[in-house]
Amino acid sequence: MATLVEIFTAPEVRPQVVRACASLIDAEVKSKTGLSALAIKAGYKLVAAIRPSMVSDVVDRLLPEFAAALEPWHVESRDEVARAGAPLPDVFVARVDGDAARVAQALLTVTDRRAAKASGPLRKTYDRLRDSAETHVRGAVPGLVRTLAPFLA
Repeated sequence: MATLVEIFTAPEVRPQVVRACASLIDAEVKSKTGLSALAIKAGYKLVAAIRPSMVSDVVDRLLPEFAAALEPWHVESRDEVARAGAPLPDVFVARVDGDAARVAQALLTVTDRRAAKASGPLRKTYDRLRDSAETHVRGAVPGLVRTLAPFLA
């Protein structure tokens, strides 16, 4: 069976996945409220001011690594589908939702590794937001998995 990297980076699928994920990120940022939202929205605005296509570009660049980070849940889901016969997208959503904290850590490992190579305002912005990132990424996991699930059908 195909891996998530193979599925999500297939030439006919990749642009759709990138657009869907970039839209999800926009919606997640816009939905933030409270004091911590000010820093997130300011950081996001800075990124957009530096390069308007940056979010899509970063999603596209990191997509193989993010897909690889999600692969353990994909493999577990495929194994469950083989046993139970449920549709893969449904099983994948349930499995990832049920393990959102570990999924968030796996995704943040990717961004942390990349951020370590950055410099200037982008690195400073990432470092400033990193402490709260796990909570925000964990909260975004249900939306992310529902965004990705249709590509597994």
